[in-house]
Amino acid sequence: MSTRRSPTVPNTTSHTLPHCALHILTLPAGGSHTFPTADHEWIVLPLGGSCTVSTAEGETFRLRGRPSVFTAVTDFAYVPRDTTVTVTSPEGGRFAAAGARCDNRLPARHGAADQVPIELRGSGTCSRQVNNFAAADTFSCDRLIAVEVLTPGGNWSSYPPHKHDEHHPGEESQLEEIYYFEIADGPTGTPGLGYQRVSPSRPGGTEVLAEVRTGDAVLIPDGWHGPSIAAPGHDMYYLNVMAGPRAEREWLIRDHPDHAWIRSTWPEQKTDPRLPLYNEYREGRK
Repeated sequence: MSTRRSPTVPNTTSHTLPHCALHILTLPAGGSHTFPTADHEWIVLPLGGSCTVSTAEGETFRLRGRPSVFTAVTDFAYVPRDTTVTVTSPEGGRFAAAGARCDNRLPARHGAADQVPIELRGSGTCSRQVNNFAAADTFSCDRLIAVEVLTPGGNWSSYPPHKHDEHHPGEESQLEEIYYFEIADGPTGTPGLGYQRVSPSRPGGTEVLAEVRTGDAVLIPDGWHGPSIAAPGHDMYYLNVMAGPRAEREWLIRDHPDHAWIRSTWPEQKTDPRLPLYNEYREGRK
């Protein structure tokens, strides 16, 4: 669970699986954090605030960022394995570093916010928004797959439950996954909450039923994951970080057989009118 930290001290919270990892950096004004990329490729993604990302080779990327995950899509920086990275924030903020163990060293580069595809997925109470900033088919990485999902309060996402923990060519990818959550406050500033379910796909497999709040993460090495449930009045954000042991970079999922039928109801329902959550997209300016 998240804990209260001193606002003047840089803080890093790390979540790791064998093939993927996530650092959440909380920086005070003028603060910085340096870390070796080692055998991982990384994407530095502003959650709230702006920053500069610099590599040991002298490459520098200035990220405009955003006020919060609920206000806008953001630009980001990709940095390769076998270097050292420094994240600096003049005004302070919160930043995610999503990583994956990889073999190939790709060039460092900037990802522009206006190039991030936004997808509205599902319908009715299963409506959600997906920011495909580093999906398998939208941004080049060696192994890393990462997207953002925004779920309006009262809706379910990651539904029907699905898995990607076995390799079946053309049908299912073998990918670990990390979910990182932020929950919007209520109208009077009261903190929000949500729930995350993971059920076993094999005897002795991963099983989770957890209340989640801002700053929480759920690690999913295997299993059927979903639903992710947003409490009424509190929009839910989560960052998905995925990678696996195979060189093929693809996201292929298998729906839970007891719940796959729900997809057949979506064409009969409308997309939640609250989506997309960002005003500039709702008003048709993009």
